[in-house]
Amino acid sequence: MIRLQDIEKVYRTDTVETLALSSISLDIAKGEFLSIMGPSGCGKSTLLNIMGLLDAPTKGDIRIDDQKTVRLSDKQLAQFRNKKLGFIFQSYHLINDLKVLDNVELPMLYRSSTAKERTQLATEALRKVGLSNRVKHFPAQLSGGQKQRVAIARAIVGKPEIILADEPTGNLDSAMGNEIMDILLQLNKTEGTTIVMVTHDENMARKTHRLVRLFDGSQVQ
Repeated sequence: MIRLQDIEKVYRTDTVETLALSSISLDIAKGEFLSIMGPSGCGKSTLLNIMGLLDAPTKGDIRIDDQKTVRLSDKQLAQFRNKKLGFIFQSYHLINDLKVLDNVELPMLYRSSTAKERTQLATEALRKVGLSNRVKHFPAQLSGGQKQRVAIARAIVGKPEIILADEPTGNLDSAMGNEIMDILLQLNKTEGTTIVMVTHDENMARKTHRLVRLFDGSQVQ
């Protein structure tokens, strides 16, 4: 489902050149749940952003569902992301002025769907994460765990084949973190969603199919 070949990422300023990723080659199968671990600053989020087509590699090739993405235009990349990928972030990235249902509907605004279809899909996504009774609430009225459930609902509303999760349990206590992890495991098991998760938590990583470790921008496991 995801193939990275000899990925390198270099950040340059007028005076400094920083190698963020070096010679990363990785194949992620359809339906796999992969964890990425490593110390802070090792390139985990950079790698996830490249997989999610939010950032471009300096060198290397990316294929997602056998689609070569390096030469796609910005518009083509945006359409491809919206169709294939769902994103979950540590800090939720919800819009505080929008109700829960409206936050979840957001990705569908960029598709040719009717308001009724958007509402139906968002309602179903919220049901899957156990928040059917919170559709009219605002983010400020929710706990951290509930906000992350909304973020998961938003990520899955368009039925993406791939979910990329950057520290999805990082801001939560262990009990709530386990609940969020259970939702992701269930999505992977019942819907066959391919999931790539960056985490600092060994216990969470052990629940996934495979673990990749990074150190100083290189893959060490």
